[in-house]
Amino acid sequence: MEEVVRQNITDKQWIASESWVTYSTIAAPKNLLSLSGTIGFALKKADIPGLGPFLTRLHPDGDYQKSDPFLRELWEEMFGCSLGVDPSVTQSSRRQCTGSEVIREGESQYADVSQLRASYNVYKAVYAIAYAIQDMMACRPGDRVFNGGQCPDIRKLQPSQIVHYLRGVNFSTPVGESFHFDINGDPPASYDIINWHVTPEGTAEFVQVGHFLSSEGSDDQFHMNMDKVVWGGGSGEEVLVSVCSADCPPGTRHAVQKGRPVCCFDCLSCAEGEISNTTGSDECIRCPQRFWSNPDRTACIPQLVDFLSYSDTMGVILSVISVSGATLTAGALATFLYHRHTALVKANNSELSFLLLLSLKLCFLCALVFIGQPKPWTCMLRHTLFGISFVFCISCLLSRTVVVLVAFRATLPGENLMRYFSPTQQRMGISLCTLIQVLICVLWLALAPPQPAERGGREGRGPRVVLECEVGSVVGFSLVLGYIGLLASLCLLLAFLARKLPDNFNEAKFITFSMLIFCAVWISFIPAYVSSPGKYTVAVEIFAILASSFGLLFCLFAPKCYIILLRPERNTKKHMMSK
Repeated sequence: MEEVVRQNITDKQWIASESWVTYSTIAAPKNLLSLSGTIGFALKKADIPGLGPFLTRLHPDGDYQKSDPFLRELWEEMFGCSLGVDPSVTQSSRRQCTGSEVIREGESQYADVSQLRASYNVYKAVYAIAYAIQDMMACRPGDRVFNGGQCPDIRKLQPSQIVHYLRGVNFSTPVGESFHFDINGDPPASYDIINWHVTPEGTAEFVQVGHFLSSEGSDDQFHMNMDKVVWGGGSGEEVLVSVCSADCPPGTRHAVQKGRPVCCFDCLSCAEGEISNTTGSDECIRCPQRFWSNPDRTACIPQLVDFLSYSDTMGVILSVISVSGATLTAGALATFLYHRHTALVKANNSELSFLLLLSLKLCFLCALVFIGQPKPWTCMLRHTLFGISFVFCISCLLSRTVVVLVAFRATLPGENLMRYFSPTQQRMGISLCTLIQVLICVLWLALAPPQPAERGGREGRGPRVVLECEVGSVVGFSLVLGYIGLLASLCLLLAFLARKLPDNFNEAKFITFSMLIFCAVWISFIPAYVSSPGKYTVAVEIFAILASSFGLLFCLFAPKCYIILLRPERNTKKHMMSK
């Protein structure tokens, strides 16, 4: 404490132990600048009746040799004199007591009865021994099982016998406090909470500001009057917070600072999917399945089910584009059907044109199946309808490309190839190519069909659960796309070979350009499909379907519809046959 005062440490709140919280020597005025406001537990204080007057009546007997040795030592210590009993104490070292000295109450720490704490415990201990001996003396043979049913000999008491009776004492002291021993042999804990106040005179005053009682049945075991407390460190009446870091609010957890006490910590926000709903949480709680943490990380809320629906803006836009494409295709089909007897329609094989327009319409409409909540039947219909429609379309286009090549070769002398590509054989070729895709889809659906599945952020969990169709079998899905790619590549190759054939009705260059667009769209689709998150994966697939379908529609039929509707003078056999 001398070092504390020397370094002028005045910003601390001292918590005193029972050994010095009422020690007046430490509470000297020179220490109060640093120790004012000290608080701690002290043994319960009591006013022992008659102790003060008893101390003032103490006086050694005339025959000092026969006086109580404890009283002689007390007398010599209090008055600094000698009673002449100890020959080693000479007149030069200590004056001789006169015998007229008087003990006055409160003049010294020996006669101070205002802070009777340890003395009160001794007081209760003496009473406990007295009650134990009283019970022992009241013993009757056969009352208790002790020494074979016999009472102890009062003239030869043994410590174990006294302890036996001590365990059963239960009395109230003259000051009204109940006393007994519990099953462990411990008396009731009884403490005062002491606070050091500084008086106007600059001295310390030990003020009781509360108490603690461990007696069974006590309704007020711990009580502290905060209005009476004076806090240290210059805080005065402001209550101090004896922590290094304030408790973390809900939504965060404690993170102990390395190398510092455990009461020093940082507050870290709970991770996604975890919450803490109490103040001062050490750990965050993981949300159960189908739930996720709210933005504040204080509660678990149900996960939102997300999919590309008809109510979404993107879903509405894609639906409108799909229906628009199907409508344009239907318009082109109606135009060709109405002008089926004209030279342009006949020159472009009207039957194949009708089949091609029908397949394009299916391609546009199959995009609508990809929108809406995934269900088992819609997941199976999505990819099968998509695969069959595009194979049907490309088969028609492949047949037309082959017919163009064969028609040119048939104009050469000695060539009679057209007999192998009659309308019936063309229909059989288209049917065969489409049937192969149908068989692939049937096997796919039979062995590992596409099914609805949930997918989220972290390991299938996240604030949103994306409902989508899993392909089921990657091999089946790859075969469907691979077969479409095979036919498209073959069609592109043949159309490229026929691009420079003569005659105005040669549409190989339009087929070439349309297949270039088709292949470019689906080659770009693969990385976009893999990298797109959530429902945007479905949107990318729909976009690829619509983009490739529009490419085929505009490249193949827009020039013909332009001539049929706006330039009818060019829709003649003479113009078609001109070089």
